[in-house]
Amino acid sequence: MKSFISFFSSVKLAIFLLIIITLASIIGTLIPQQRSPAEYVAQYGQLAGLFQKLQLTRLYQSTWFITLLFLFSINIIVCTLTRLTPKLRRLLRPKIEKEAKRILALKTKDKFSKNWRLERSKEEIKKALLSHRYRLKTSEEKDQVCLLARKKTLSWFGSDIVHLGLLVIIAGGIISGLGGFRKSISLSEGQIRAVPEADFQIRLDKFETELYPNGSVRDWKSTLTVIENEKPSLTKTIEVNHPLSHKGFVFYQSSYGWDWKNPAVEIHIKRKSDPSFVRKIEVKLGEQVPLPDDNIVISVKHFVPDFVINENKQVTTRSLQPNNPAAFIEGFRDDEQAFSGWIFAQFPDFDQIHSQKETDYRFELRDFQASQYSVIQAAKDPGTNLIWIGSTLMMIGLVLAFYWPSREIRMILKEKEGRTEVIAGGLATKSQETFQSEFERIMNALRRSK
Repeated sequence: MKSFISFFSSVKLAIFLLIIITLASIIGTLIPQQRSPAEYVAQYGQLAGLFQKLQLTRLYQSTWFITLLFLFSINIIVCTLTRLTPKLRRLLRPKIEKEAKRILALKTKDKFSKNWRLERSKEEIKKALLSHRYRLKTSEEKDQVCLLARKKTLSWFGSDIVHLGLLVIIAGGIISGLGGFRKSISLSEGQIRAVPEADFQIRLDKFETELYPNGSVRDWKSTLTVIENEKPSLTKTIEVNHPLSHKGFVFYQSSYGWDWKNPAVEIHIKRKSDPSFVRKIEVKLGEQVPLPDDNIVISVKHFVPDFVINENKQVTTRSLQPNNPAAFIEGFRDDEQAFSGWIFAQFPDFDQIHSQKETDYRFELRDFQASQYSVIQAAKDPGTNLIWIGSTLMMIGLVLAFYWPSREIRMILKEKEGRTEVIAGGLATKSQETFQSEFERIMNALRRSK
């Protein structure tokens, strides 16, 4: 038992665990948490598998991180309990000093005599100390009274309250880690989606992207409505750093995107033999549009926002941003394919149109439109209230420890030949100069009393 207490009360162990937990938390901040495996592969490549094996992609729910928190909690509890017993004994069973030489050995001290009997001296000194909000303990013997005056003794427990706050924060973190989650929900305007692990839904009423004059994104705003029992119960416009809270769930504006599965494109059709010939058509993905002045029907079969050919020589998109938009079009004449191929918005002369017969047409991808969707992050942190409580306890403990220093005055009163000799000394945990001034005021007031 002694070895257990000795090990877990070690300050070195506390520092070691705190460093490891801090480093782990930094890693958890740098590596996005609770994303899909595909997102990690896209971002980290071969390292994604290693991150998942080490549970770095769900670090705050991992067994090893919770074990670290548990060990740190035991360390705090043992350290607190081993130091708490002497403090409680000092508070509840204070030792009243009866030896004058010990009092006179203190840095703050005084000695004088009054032309009073012992009983009156005791009462006058009690009044003076009580007026300065000291609490008194006395021990009386024949011709001698020993006094112990103390105030702000709660400061002794400041570090213990800090430790309690840490334990509450750790408990909140463990509860949030085990019972909380973060999920991204993509919503188009008017779309209703169920919230994971909740008994309500959310609907996106409106999504806005505000831009700076130079075209960069200034802000995203999503107007969300909470649907409960098929009826709207709450509506709020959220933006970055201004989330919506409801029933323990918090909804943050995370990002946005375009619905590239259902775009509408604008194609310009030209004739090689007639430079003045230009026809504009708007085509939705999968829609067939007849070419004016001809019996050809054109359709868009595929669209990618950021065209690239991968290592398998397959067309894919590098990202969801419209950096290199391309559309695959087909043309049919009398149910027979006349041409097909890719056309590019940024490289109109680099079209890849193939046809069995020579065609007089050229095609340019001039514009494209896709509805935007909002990405909302739904978060549930059941330990949030505990974390706030723990943080408050820590602040209270720090204030008590550093800004509420305890003060103690020890006195011995002895009666000799009708006079009382007063021996006094005091000490303070902090702000020694302030205490010295208060001590001198009390002693000077007693000297002047008649």
